[in-house]
Amino acid sequence: MSENKVALITGATRGIGREIALELAENGMDIAINYRSESDIPEDLKGEIEAYNVRCEFVQADVSDFEQCERMVKETIEKFGKIDVLVNNAGITRDGLIMRMKKEDFESVIDVNLVGTFNVTRNVIPHMIKQRAGRIVNLASVVGVAGNAGQTNYSASKAGVIGFTKSLAKEVASRNILVNAVAPGFIDTDMTSVLSDSVKENIHAQIPLKRMGTKREVAKVVKFLVSEDSSYVTGQVVNIDGGMVM
Repeated sequence: MSENKVALITGATRGIGREIALELAENGMDIAINYRSESDIPEDLKGEIEAYNVRCEFVQADVSDFEQCERMVKETIEKFGKIDVLVNNAGITRDGLIMRMKKEDFESVIDVNLVGTFNVTRNVIPHMIKQRAGRIVNLASVVGVAGNAGQTNYSASKAGVIGFTKSLAKEVASRNILVNAVAPGFIDTDMTSVLSDSVKENIHAQIPLKRMGTKREVAKVVKFLVSEDSSYVTGQVVNIDGGMVM
């Protein structure tokens, strides 16, 4: 069994998930990185994480498939002996106005973002209960709090994640398992980097801090929520949005 704490992070091969993996590795955690397909695995990530003198393993699963998640969790425990931290980060978007949204675009977003959060958590929770300890952080979004035109599917999925987080926190608090969510706003990622300057200016105008957030700023909050410094924090949703939604 690993002497370090072990974190399983879904969808962690790029973007915010990758930054969270690096942040937790820097703080001495062994990392299990979930990926969906071989093409998702970046060549340099394992080396970057292991440079912090921690272990890194890749574990495959499509989070929308319960049986694959069951296998992934079993594989992670076989490799590391335990799971102390779960970060449900995997998510997709299929934006569009409701009048034009296809049924499959609504269902696929719900299946990955919300059902996927259940699938992974449901398979991890028995092990955390047995340990009588654990930390779970779910990636929500400010659009799950405030809504956003053209994102009924995404907003619904993230609002569901928030309700899931609060309910689960009440269920497992007696076992010393803390469950929280973070709700990022506009974060500087590959998705936002392709936006035009005029669109970015319009976004900045909506944010009191007048800029997008960074992936590292999200990762730092996640690090706090999985650390002993947050030992009296559970069932909370932390907006990381520069003040956009108050």
